[in-house]
Amino acid sequence: MLSVTKPLRPTPFRAGIGVILLSCLLWYSFGYEKPLLFAAIDEKIVDAMFRLRGQQPTTGQVVIVDIDEQSLKEHGQWPWPRHKVAELTRRIASAAPLVIGFDILFAESDRTSPATLLNAYRPLLDPCPALERLLGDPAARHTLDHDLQLAEALELSPTVLGYMFLFREDNLKVADAVPFPSLDISIVGSDTDFSSLRLIKAYRPLLNIAQLNASSQGFFNVFPDQGGTVRKVPLFLMLDGLPYPSLAFEMYRLGIGEQEARLHPSEVGDQSPRPLLGVSLGRQFIRTDDFAHLAVNFRGPYNTFPYLPAAEVMRGQGVEGLRGKYVLVGSSASGLMDLITTPFSSRLPGVEAQANVIDNLIAGDAMAWENYTEIGLTYALIAGAGLLMVIALVYLGPFAGFSVGLSILGGIVVLVYNLLFLRHQMLGLSYILLSLLAVFMTVTLFNYVFEGRRKSFIRRAFSHYLAPSVVSELLRNPEKLNLTVESREVTVLFCDIRNFTSLSETTSASQLGHFLNSYFSLLTEIIIKHQGMVDKYIGDAIMAVWNTPLDDPRHAANAVAAAMAMVETVGRGGVDLQLAGQAIEIGIGINTGMVSAGNFGSSRRFDHTVLGDNVNLASRIEGLTKYYRRPILLSQSTRLLLPASLPCRFIDRVLVKGRNRAVDLFEPLVEEEPREEDRLTKKAYETAVEDYLQGRFADARQGFARLRQPDENWLYQLYEERCAELLANPPQNWQGVHRHG
Repeated sequence: MLSVTKPLRPTPFRAGIGVILLSCLLWYSFGYEKPLLFAAIDEKIVDAMFRLRGQQPTTGQVVIVDIDEQSLKEHGQWPWPRHKVAELTRRIASAAPLVIGFDILFAESDRTSPATLLNAYRPLLDPCPALERLLGDPAARHTLDHDLQLAEALELSPTVLGYMFLFREDNLKVADAVPFPSLDISIVGSDTDFSSLRLIKAYRPLLNIAQLNASSQGFFNVFPDQGGTVRKVPLFLMLDGLPYPSLAFEMYRLGIGEQEARLHPSEVGDQSPRPLLGVSLGRQFIRTDDFAHLAVNFRGPYNTFPYLPAAEVMRGQGVEGLRGKYVLVGSSASGLMDLITTPFSSRLPGVEAQANVIDNLIAGDAMAWENYTEIGLTYALIAGAGLLMVIALVYLGPFAGFSVGLSILGGIVVLVYNLLFLRHQMLGLSYILLSLLAVFMTVTLFNYVFEGRRKSFIRRAFSHYLAPSVVSELLRNPEKLNLTVESREVTVLFCDIRNFTSLSETTSASQLGHFLNSYFSLLTEIIIKHQGMVDKYIGDAIMAVWNTPLDDPRHAANAVAAAMAMVETVGRGGVDLQLAGQAIEIGIGINTGMVSAGNFGSSRRFDHTVLGDNVNLASRIEGLTKYYRRPILLSQSTRLLLPASLPCRFIDRVLVKGRNRAVDLFEPLVEEEPREEDRLTKKAYETAVEDYLQGRFADARQGFARLRQPDENWLYQLYEERCAELLANPPQNWQGVHRHG
């Protein structure tokens, strides 16, 4: 026989797991490079972490000599005559700095130089022997040529001149116009050449004039991202198949006295061009991204590094603070437009960006954005945190699940911030947070749908059988509804109509239906009002249960109170409680004990009910109400749970059919202040019962006879006749037990 497997039904848990798997597949499909949108999200999160961390102290090894607004005011607009720049350089060099770097481009000769002016007027004065002698005199030439003065000043200290690369073709490229090689560059790996590296390629350089021969040169290009923020700075760029170092890198290299830099390409896979892992100088390894860009660990906003105004340096003020330092010469003047945006500031002088890079190289604490680490952690966090979130949202309830879900999202951010970011490791959170957010929303939506279905099920299943307050509690806290089978103490009530069969034989079907509907409606309302659950209707009988599915610490008292109210309601009668034109009578049996409570049935149909011997005993007790002609009988186990304010009287000690243990039966009494004669009757009854139980049948018979004289109570007559029979046929091993059935 062929078997057909039912498809998996969607549940909140399965939906959450599905979102986790789909997220991982989606991110995997994007490949090695993140889409711009997700990369932008990652960058904004990192920016927020920078601002949260706040300003950090620098190494104290980098100082900026600033051509600021005040310096321009004192010495004139930029560009200054080169002899002023030479004087500034000499003042700096006199303090014996470690390295001087110029975040300034000297692309043209100084037009204010006397030699330049005299050469311009030379055709007008020709012939002029005096002019020729002046221009040919080496000593005079030094005075007349400002560029020469600057060149000589650059030789006083290790200096690095900055230049820039252009990346758009403008047909101005000159083949021999390239930066001079200032260091040895090699590649780790003999099968790789420079052209195979993933470096950004420049079109041509914009260089300083050839007359300025410094110790080295380095480009000062920085590249804002799509949002206009500078987060990474290139350490190397490619021109005509050769790599060239940046200004900051060259300053640091000169400062530590290394001559060779080695580029480390990735050996994983066969990617072409090869991404870079980093750069090494001597024993120091500098981590970079694939393009040899340094992820800058920005120290803070503008003025994080010490600024020394150029005007003060020209006056010889503060130069002692430059000794043994990396000195950057640049400008913070807004008019020179050398301003960039960083995670800390929207207007940071470009020279301070170079200062941050140098400081990172000195401290060895640049940020790292390692792709393989990010990939591993991304999928691990999506799977692990996603599973925890699913479990929390599915099994902890809406509020707790929501709280745990938010805690997981916040915990990941806190974890990444403390364990990674503060240790200079960056991790893109966009994939993780978006995945977990998708899990959160999906499971929450499914929970909402399933919660609605669950509430609908609870309302349908119990609204006709339970008190509204109980149903509302189940709807507020569905976890309290244990739909499994469990062992539980309950109080069971059976109610039956006396002589129902004979009465119904003389009643039409429509009249009988009308009567039963009215009868069940009235008694059900009473049961529900007293926190009970109508378990089932069996013909004319009602079975009700207390203390399931919710806990009811007063289940026995509530059941007895309901029984007394039911008897009172039926006793009042009325047209709706008449059958065949006659008032009806009911009998109620109540028992308390352990049962199996829960759902019984099949996957398609089940009932929430109780099963067990104590259920059967309640039914047997109800059957004995006819024999004792009492409306309500309850067992000893129920009586023991009743408050002292609810009096009961002993009826009999019986052995019912199907049980081997005797049961004491009691009848609940109306809570009223007893009259004196009632107290005397109660005492006489208790004495007669005690005589009966102890086997003193003659005394018991006389006691019940005296009770029956003023009150023709069937119970008194029953005991009187039973004692007479026991006197005629004395029992062996008397235990006070009367056997039924």
